[in-house]
Formats: sequence, C-alpha cells, structure tokens
Amino acid sequence: MVTLYGLKACDTCRKARQELEKAGVSVEFVDVRDAPLSANMRRKFVETLGDVLINKRSTTWREMSESDRSGPAESLIERFPTVMKRPVIVANDVITLGWDATAKAQHLGTSG
Repeated sequence: MVTLYGLKACDTCRKARQELEKAGVSVEFVDVRDAPLSANMRRKFVETLGDVLINKRSTTWREMSESDRSGPAESLIERFPTVMKRPVIVANDVITLGWDATAKAQHLGTSG
C-alpha cells in the first residue's frame, strides 16, 4: 500500500497511479487541494525532500507575490497546496518525489 499525494488534474500523478495499480500496488490517492496536508505531514515532507518540494516552475509560483514566495516551504504548501511538486509517494517510511526512474525503482522494483 502506498499513499500518493498530488492533484487529480496532474498528468504525472495519474500516470503514477495507473502504473502502480497495474503493477498490483494498492494506492490511496490524496488530492492536496481537497484534503490539505497536516502540519506533521508538511514537516515530514520538507525534512525529507527539502526545498525541491516547491515547484518554482509552476503557474502557482509564478502568480505568487515576492512576499508570499519568501516564506518557509511548510508555510507555502499550507497556503498554496498546488505549489508542491508532485506526486509525493509514501510507502512505509520511504518518501519519493516525482515519477521518474528512481521513484519507479523504489515503488515498482523496476528502472523504467
């Protein structure tokens, strides 16, 4: 069982979810817009992934004011959930970001 945090409209999140389910992995999907992350979860994600968790190429980031951008990552994600890179996938105590070869290897046991 893995928990995939992302957005329903995110193509990468949909692809990751489909590939995981096709491989027989049970996926709990959490849309961070509909179910905002708890303070504990935000802290855990930032501690594990660092500032790379903030998607500075996103529309959300580009539309934010300079003063909004200057806050800590946890605060940014709390106020602007869609600024978080995705998907964040949690399996046991392992947290991965994105759906690249590293994440696939971790969650599917493959390299691609």
